[in-house]
Amino acid sequence: MSTANNIGLVLEGGGMRGVYTAGVLEYFSEHNVYFPYMIGVSAGACMGASYLSRQLGRNRTVNVEWVSDPRYISWKNLWKKGQLFGMDFIFDEIPNRHVPFDYAAFERSPEEFVIGTTDCETGETVYYRKSEQDFDLLRLLRASSSLPFIAPIVEYGGRKLLDGGISDPIPLGKAESDGYKRNLLILTRNEDYRKSAGRFSWIVQRAYRKYPRLVERMLGRHERYNGTLDDIAEQEKNGTVFVIRPQETLVVGRMERDPAKLDALYKQGYEDAKRMMPQLRKWMEG
Repeated sequence: MSTANNIGLVLEGGGMRGVYTAGVLEYFSEHNVYFPYMIGVSAGACMGASYLSRQLGRNRTVNVEWVSDPRYISWKNLWKKGQLFGMDFIFDEIPNRHVPFDYAAFERSPEEFVIGTTDCETGETVYYRKSEQDFDLLRLLRASSSLPFIAPIVEYGGRKLLDGGISDPIPLGKAESDGYKRNLLILTRNEDYRKSAGRFSWIVQRAYRKYPRLVERMLGRHERYNGTLDDIAEQEKNGTVFVIRPQETLVVGRMERDPAKLDALYKQGYEDAKRMMPQLRKWMEG
């Protein structure tokens, strides 16, 4: 099976839960399953980049084998640099030195790739396309993955950007507005999950008081997320979306540092994709 001409691929974020997505995409890569349009935020976008560069095994190497390195994620990073994840290490040193990213292969890939970020000043989602000029992949992946409180704001193109999951955690609506009415979603939460309102709104308001529209977005994120899940449930019934999500109870959190747990989640994604492929193939041909 090769590229599906009229189907979009939508990737949720979720920090280290994104290794589930990596496992699904690994199975797709091995079986030459690609889509003409892919959109992702945060960890979803990061996993999608290596998928498009056709580098088998790269996502696992980066996000499972390297996670034990304190430069990847540690409290020391937070104390010294104000970032729990080592953003320079993850978005510069690893792809350019340790686990080289194949920029040429990525550029040659025919698929459109859209990365979602959040503009701190407007609170709105800003999307960047691979097909645009001056598309700085690593800078945009860094911006889309910059979680509030544990990563600094990223300046890009005159904007101040943070995690794309703040404003559009599951960017299905953007895929639809870009013309893709049938979409495959890879989610990183169990089916019964619903997001609760944050318990420390005063911390958000204090930390980002310079950006009131960002604060508004952050405080309302649970409502948008749950509303999107309701829409997805309806679309699953009518067949306009197909969802792959973790079937086993998640034991991996957004900040997980245990390689064994991460590897198990990666393998779960791979096996879920393998198991669901006959059903997915039928849906794609429908």
